[in-house]
Amino acid sequence: MSKLLRKPEKREISEGVTVVQEVTAGNSPLEYVGFKIIDLASGAKYSESLEKQECCIVALTGKINVTNHEETFTNIGTRKSVFERIPTDSVYVSNDRSFEIEGVGEARVALCYSPSHKQLPTKLIKASDNGVENRGILNNKRLVHNILPDSDPTANSLLVVEVYTESGNWSSYPPHKHDQDNLPDESFLEESYYHEMNPLQGFVFQRVYTDDRSLDETITVENGDVVLVPAGYHPVGVPDGYTSYYLNVMAGPTRIWKFYNDPDHEWILKR
Repeated sequence: MSKLLRKPEKREISEGVTVVQEVTAGNSPLEYVGFKIIDLASGAKYSESLEKQECCIVALTGKINVTNHEETFTNIGTRKSVFERIPTDSVYVSNDRSFEIEGVGEARVALCYSPSHKQLPTKLIKASDNGVENRGILNNKRLVHNILPDSDPTANSLLVVEVYTESGNWSSYPPHKHDQDNLPDESFLEESYYHEMNPLQGFVFQRVYTDDRSLDETITVENGDVVLVPAGYHPVGVPDGYTSYYLNVMAGPTRIWKFYNDPDHEWILKR
């Protein structure tokens, strides 16, 4: 199996709380990005102390209550399936704070992490706060929900975005990368992709490769998988008959998304 591919590994850590995916600096090649998927039963609670990390809590499906023990946000979350294609609610919690999440009915939650040392206010990011945009033309079309873009000063390092790619289309395409700290031309950002498929038995292909091909992997990705992108270009191809959803988390030393297209394939933008 690819060292960049993480299959779901469900483990119940307390009654009604199941960890589905967990990516940390200790078990992955990523230094700046951490990621976790948890499933909550109705009334189940998950708590965590962040220390020197910030976290964006994304209500993927179902409804949740979130508290940092100073502020509480209730009944957040907007959808039963990510494929309803509507934005959802999220909560940003800064470093050196703790939080608790409670399931209001069954819920799936994404926890997006990055190192952080400057404490910022806790913030509810409402679904209506998400920037929604359509990108691409021809077979390069996707729908984007910007949860934490670099234009939003809510976070110190985290960037979080949802992307829907239609059947037979390509995404993160033309292939682009952001693995050089070379502003204003390119920023260094690690990235993770959490994938879901509709119908769920579907798959997509994701390639991760560098210019010198020291990293060059083409990965078959199934529902619930996570792909890690420590460096390199990282396009996604969606087969006919299936729709792709992925949640991206990016972070690095500078909170700017400045990417560089693969020169061999940049020509498609001129069509």
